[in-house]
Amino acid sequence: MDKNLLTYLEGYVTERRKNLFRQVLNSRTRHFTVVLENIYQQHNSSAVVRSCDIFGVQDIHVIENTYTSKVSRHVAKGSQKWLSFHQYNNDTNNTSQCFDELKKQGYQIIATTPHNDSCYLHDFDISKKSAFVFGVEKEGVSDYTLENADGYLKIPMVGFTESLNISVAAAIILENLTSRLRKSEINWELSHKEKEVLYEEWIEKSIKNVEKIKKHYLSK
Repeated sequence: MDKNLLTYLEGYVTERRKNLFRQVLNSRTRHFTVVLENIYQQHNSSAVVRSCDIFGVQDIHVIENTYTSKVSRHVAKGSQKWLSFHQYNNDTNNTSQCFDELKKQGYQIIATTPHNDSCYLHDFDISKKSAFVFGVEKEGVSDYTLENADGYLKIPMVGFTESLNISVAAAIILENLTSRLRKSEINWELSHKEKEVLYEEWIEKSIKNVEKIKKHYLSK
């Protein structure tokens, strides 16, 4: 965005809000990302979105092989507005397309599952860029994901129940891993350019009738 245009648009946003944007951006990360594979229950996907915002994970990758994933504003509490969504719904195996894209970006694919020879959460190596895949509510991640994942992750459980609700599992995993990440010496923060791009996007999203205002500015 043109710097003069940005300065003009900033005039429509309070100092408090602009400072909040900068504060939040300093805690955002792309070292970890979340993948939602075929999640059809709106309240679950929305709760995961909310957790991503709360724990500073900027990107969510949404795979829609069978179901269309939707976000409930009531559950997400507006958090979806500040995150970057990447949807995969053009093919019958959108999971493969998603994984290929993530691997190009340097991510390892980690399937969250209580089965297999999964790594316990507290033992997980946080040094590598990781994409955590959460699967459909009852069946879990797909067979394709299990076969093509670079690793598996599970939350320690000592009760009779074998699994957690997806939104609860995501919150536990993200809280643990992002807390450890911020205490580490790993370079987990967004780059200066990434922060600039998101800041500009957030400024625009904060202004009512922003396109009309931009058109007026550019017509001068």
